[in-house]
Amino acid sequence: MTVRALILCIVASALLAAGGSAVSAQDRPGHSRGHRPAAEAAGASLDDVIARVERQYRARVVRADVREEKGRKVYVLRLLDERSGRVWTVRVDAESGRVQ
Repeated sequence: MTVRALILCIVASALLAAGGSAVSAQDRPGHSRGHRPAAEAAGASLDDVIARVERQYRARVVRADVREEKGRKVYVLRLLDERSGRVWTVRVDAESGRVQ
């Protein structure tokens, strides 16, 4: 097993242990690309934001949360770069779709 593969396994295990389920929105029942729940109709849908962020950062979203920060709805996305094993967080304003 290469060092990269070992690191990836460790990171994936840590994410699962710390966060419960490491499943992105498109993998959850009732969520599909193009589906916009009524709560998200006014702004950027979580599915659209996940797809855009994955393309922009060339990484996979392994966790997606919706939070209220300073009176605004924010998508908090956990990304994993499978090549390097790097994990980081990106916050996206749900109304405008802009990365914060």
